Amino acid sequence: MSGQLKEVRLRIQSVTSTQQITKAMKMVSAAKLRRAQDAILQMRPYTQKMQEMLSNIVSSLSDDMALSLADERPIEKVLIIPITSDRGTCGAYNTNVIKAAKQLIADKYADKTVTMLPIGKKGYEYFLKHGYNLVPDFWTMFADLSFDNVKRAAIYAQEAFLNGEYDKVELVYSQFKNAATQVFVTEQYLPIPKVEKPEAQKETDFLFEPSKDTLIAELMPRILNTQVYKAILDAHASEHGARMTAMDKATENANEILKNLKISYNRARQAAITTELTEIVSGAAALQG
Repeated sequence: MSGQLKEVRLRIQSVTSTQQITKAMKMVSAAKLRRAQDAILQMRPYTQKMQEMLSNIVSSLSDDMALSLADERPIEKVLIIPITSDRGTCGAYNTNVIKAAKQLIADKYADKTVTMLPIGKKGYEYFLKHGYNLVPDFWTMFADLSFDNVKRAAIYAQEAFLNGEYDKVELVYSQFKNAATQVFVTEQYLPIPKVEKPEAQKETDFLFEPSKDTLIAELMPRILNTQVYKAILDAHASEHGARMTAMDKATENANEILKNLKISYNRARQAAITTELTEIVSGAAALQG
């Protein structure tokens, strides 16, 4: 009986230690989430307006004007950019990003040549292990989330598309909604998607200052770089939200386990005391007899 009590007591100590770790990780994730959330909420309106402007410009261009980054051609080679995290302990976050990327391939590119450009260690390790074609140069992005570092992946994708290495580029990542909600999306990156306008607006034209060619040459790469940066900030905030939620749930589960273990411990202790009392009474009765 004493052995059983010792085992339960050790389990209580172990779960208590684990609970302290999950509480600490939750607090750390909450602090990081606030910073990541501020960054994406400030970035998102700017990026959305820039993307809207780019799509409107592309849609308004005459057919005879060459626009290489919006060039739609037969799709044979595809580059997919899945954005996962560097670390685990964030529930099903990384698994869901990987599932979304695999589902995209199954739905649209099953018969195409697909290459993965993973951002984040978890995605890199998964796609490397499972034999996918990889661009292995950018998975460490989360070590430095500066715009200058992140845009390297965007520039690679743009140059590879212009060189004909890929006919389409897609982003797969989690859009941050709140700490408990992440929306896993696929987003066409290249060629630049056009905005379909109602017939009444088909003839609408824009006045360009400086010239249309100059504006497009300067504006387009900047907007495309910003689009990738925004996706990574979205993923970064989503990761911390998922980790905070996972650690909160782990702490609650630890509470439930501790409750059950303490009940088991008290029952075992009561049984031990009852056994000892029975033995004492029996011994006293034997002496009197």
